[in-house]
Amino acid sequence: MPFSSYLNGKRKDCAELVQALGRYFPYVSILGTDVRSTSVRADKRTTAVQEGRGECGFVVKMNDGRAFFEYSLDDISGDKAALADRIRAAVATDAALSARMIAPGPIDDTPMQQDFLRETDFTDYSDADLLKTCQELVKEMGEKDQRVLNAFAVLQFFTCSKLFVTRNRHLSQHYGWANGHLIVMFGGDKMVQARHTEGADKLSEIISALRAHTASVVDLAEHLTHATPIEPGIYDVITDPSITGLIAHEAFGHGVEMDQFVKDRALAKHCMGQYVASPISNMHDGAAATHSVASYFFDDDGVLAHDTQIIKDGILTAGLSDLASAAQLGAAPTGNGRRDSYKRKAYARMTNTFFEPGKDKLEDMIASVKHGYMLFETNNGMEDPKNWQIQCTAEYGIEIVDGKLTDHYVSPVVMSGFVPDLLKSISMISDQSTVIGSGMCGKGYKEWVRVADGGPHLKVRVKLG
Repeated sequence: MPFSSYLNGKRKDCAELVQALGRYFPYVSILGTDVRSTSVRADKRTTAVQEGRGECGFVVKMNDGRAFFEYSLDDISGDKAALADRIRAAVATDAALSARMIAPGPIDDTPMQQDFLRETDFTDYSDADLLKTCQELVKEMGEKDQRVLNAFAVLQFFTCSKLFVTRNRHLSQHYGWANGHLIVMFGGDKMVQARHTEGADKLSEIISALRAHTASVVDLAEHLTHATPIEPGIYDVITDPSITGLIAHEAFGHGVEMDQFVKDRALAKHCMGQYVASPISNMHDGAAATHSVASYFFDDDGVLAHDTQIIKDGILTAGLSDLASAAQLGAAPTGNGRRDSYKRKAYARMTNTFFEPGKDKLEDMIASVKHGYMLFETNNGMEDPKNWQIQCTAEYGIEIVDGKLTDHYVSPVVMSGFVPDLLKSISMISDQSTVIGSGMCGKGYKEWVRVADGGPHLKVRVKLG
């Protein structure tokens, strides 16, 4: 699937507008985006093929030596001098920003010209092919157990083209990602819901993985009908990669987004160089740190993708920055400037956030637990970066007694506590690791972007309720 023909036709317009605005601003960049999305779904009764969330437009970012200004628009055709004057007049109303948002030194605009491409297989499948696949998955789940009240199969895929132009840089990137979901509504002793999700940049991989899990998602639903509430307390816990990723995301994801450092809203700002986790703990973030649906070649500020080590041997070593927060803090940007859309401003945001694998075997980790739980499947989480409190919810847990998994399921399970206490309690880390890319993350309650997280199994001691 090729790069956007629309954006291809706007390369010259972008260069001319950068030149026109360059009369007023030392630094000018233009980001053009063209994102397309399709969703295919089926359940026992209905089917649907729908256009998903997409966007097409431009955002101009300017710096006058002290402050950043942004202006978004749907099109950049026409007289560039007149358009530049209109943009300049619009951002002049924000001149007060220059008095408080200081960006020291020139912004890096090292010459670079490159077109990046990540291949997908989306064009190998018609909507009819995908609809048939969803119907087959629903049928398979429904035939596993007569107590399946309804079953859902969803395939979503996105194609993303982005063009970035400054005086000296001319970059483009084209890539895609896909998600697949299986959901079962199950009636038994009580009505429950079980799900399985997949993320990849190949539909073939998604479909193959979903076919392999139609039985397990129904089996999980059956177990959840017998699940009981957990007795609140402090337990030894083994996390699956999904819960490990939730801890990474909530504990040191939002907490090290450096636009929060600028506003003094994150305790992590004052803990750089300090032990904040067990010495066997190492954590990364970055679009180049691993390959997932949250990976890209350059961020929305035109900064090439990075691999940032947040925690090294238990020590907090780095945060995540966009262009503006890096400039304000006198640091180099880490390639984490991301936008909900071209109509929204760039923030410092997570990409792939994960723990490195360790040296322990999962079976040894489970065997080391006298009484505790193994937790599975991210539900949701919250973090208070200023006070470093965390709350993570798992879909379910399985009780461990005398070093063995039992058949006793608990659901739901809420894990909470002080972030350094939780991370310093890590005593074992498995040698196998998975990064899961099936979710979105908001900045507060909005500003949604695609993220991935994960890692190995962790053994921690934490409060459950």
